[in-house]
Amino acid sequence: MGRPVKYTALAALAVLATSFSMAPQIASAAGTATAKDGKAVAVNRKKGNCLACHQMGDGVSPGDLGPPLVAMKARFPDKAKLRAQIADPRTANPNTRMPPFGAYHILSGSEVDAIVTYLYTL
Repeated sequence: MGRPVKYTALAALAVLATSFSMAPQIASAAGTATAKDGKAVAVNRKKGNCLACHQMGDGVSPGDLGPPLVAMKARFPDKAKLRAQIADPRTANPNTRMPPFGAYHILSGSEVDAIVTYLYTL
C-alpha cells in the first residue's frame, strides 16, 4: 500500500520549507548583487554586522573601532582591493581586528560582492 497521508503531507511541507527560505535574498533576479542586497547583509547582526565597528550610511548605533565607511570609491578605486579587504583583511594588515569574513566563511562570495556594491554607494 501507499504511504499514510500525514507522512506524505509532512514530506511536501519539508520540500516547501527548503525551497522558500525566510532569509533575505542576497542577489537580484539578474544574479548580480545590488546595493540594497549589500546593505541588508552589512547591517545584519548575524552576517556582516559592519555597524558593530564602523559608522556607515544611515546606520543606527555604529561602533567606532574601525574607520568610518565613507568615500569608499575614492579610498578603494579598485573594487578588487575592497573585496579582498572584506574577504581577508589579514592580507593587507596581519594585525587587523577585522574578521576575515570570506576566509572564515562568515560570508559567502556573493554576500561579500553585495557588500562591496553597497559600500561603493557610500
